[in-house]
Amino acid sequence: MSVTSPLLQASDACVLEGLRAIVGEKACIEVASDMQPFTTDYRKLYHGKALAVVLPADTQQVSAVLALCFEHNIPVVPQGGNTSLMGGAVPDGAGNAVVLNLRRMNQVQEIDLLNDTMTLQAGVTLQAARAAAEDAGRLFPLRIGSEGSCQIGGNLSTNAGGTAVLRYGNMRDLTLGIEAVLPDGRIYSSLRGLRKDNTGYDLKQLFIGSEGTLGIITAAVLKLMPLPTASAVAWVAVDNPHAAVELLTEAKRVAGQAVTAFELISGPALTLVLESMPQLSAPLPAAHDWMVLIELTSGGDAESLDAMLMGILEQGMERGLVTDAAVAASLADARAFWMLREEISDAQTRAGGSIKCDISIPLSKIADFIAVASAQVLALAPDARMVIYGHMGDGNVHFNPLRPKDVTPALFLAENYARVSHAVDGLATRQNGSISAEHGIGVAKRDDLLDCKSSVELELMWQVKRALDPKHLLNPGKVLPGLPGTA
Repeated sequence: MSVTSPLLQASDACVLEGLRAIVGEKACIEVASDMQPFTTDYRKLYHGKALAVVLPADTQQVSAVLALCFEHNIPVVPQGGNTSLMGGAVPDGAGNAVVLNLRRMNQVQEIDLLNDTMTLQAGVTLQAARAAAEDAGRLFPLRIGSEGSCQIGGNLSTNAGGTAVLRYGNMRDLTLGIEAVLPDGRIYSSLRGLRKDNTGYDLKQLFIGSEGTLGIITAAVLKLMPLPTASAVAWVAVDNPHAAVELLTEAKRVAGQAVTAFELISGPALTLVLESMPQLSAPLPAAHDWMVLIELTSGGDAESLDAMLMGILEQGMERGLVTDAAVAASLADARAFWMLREEISDAQTRAGGSIKCDISIPLSKIADFIAVASAQVLALAPDARMVIYGHMGDGNVHFNPLRPKDVTPALFLAENYARVSHAVDGLATRQNGSISAEHGIGVAKRDDLLDCKSSVELELMWQVKRALDPKHLLNPGKVLPGLPGTA
């Protein structure tokens, strides 16, 4: 049984009593130490406080919680798996907000094999969603490193991308309908699974990518794809990112839509993973400054796909684009290659002191961007380890300068985060790129929008925010820079 602190104001005590009545005492966490996992971010960089953490079991409970908080002017911070890299899923330090975590809403409600759709609650982990689709003989193609802990609601709120966007698109492309609860408790639903619906504004797109600032997504209808029957994977050394772009063009010419992933990996990124996880091995005998991980998939036979991959590599060798390559001879080899790629993010987290720049650039400009940005960063922080990797196939590069081994994370970030981030993001903006391809804005990039968004864009964003959240209660302080009405 919970005990309300005597220091709480009467209104707060009333809200806590109401929250307990809605979700049950066991699903209403009020002790500070018990709330800590929900008020600290994945990288342990953002720490906040909360009035309470609630874990609703269904959409009606979410609606009731939001209606109660709206009535009492209580901020609400939506949260899924809390894997945000931008501080977007934790409260600030005021201690007056309610964190609403959706992990209890974890049911796959329907898989429609004729319509090739899956309807599920927002608290389903990405891993569970992919497994449910595979069990039904289908593919849900979103694939990111944190799939075991991130949730579908969070994927939707940040418009997640991952390693297969080149072929399948991001969450906007994979979503047919959503259910969301508005700040005042009203429920919006477009859970119809329609691929064509021209009856006015496509309202679901307002909520996708809004990071919980307009409404809380509680369910979705997602597209399913045919389950591939064959795959071919290669780890390829290239001289530079320019060669990687040309190799991608060749891969698309030879294999078309079978090109599912094309991941760029810098030498320091691979070195970091191997140092962090010595049980892993480099696929190639020599060290290389730049590598790409290529994956082809299809519903055909493995022999045809293998021939396509070998054709790509042979053409790459003849044109001087490829300097060495290792082709996965088994599923175990392919998984080992992918583990090296997917562990880059966690290896940075373990090392500490990573400057996260999540850049999207037109593919025609991405190689020049990497060269110029690298030179600028090394001029500012000469000993930084240039951990550069990401989804080159769709123009997304994670440009993450990392602290030298002999410098503490705190010191490196204090001296370099602002100026390095500003330089990299500024260059991306000048090249008609984006400072957030898939990680969202959260707190970390919020004020940077003042430099990369026009006054018209910012005012339109604020107008949408004021229309749907007039009291500014949903995930306050995230995404939108400035105070309400001052954009």
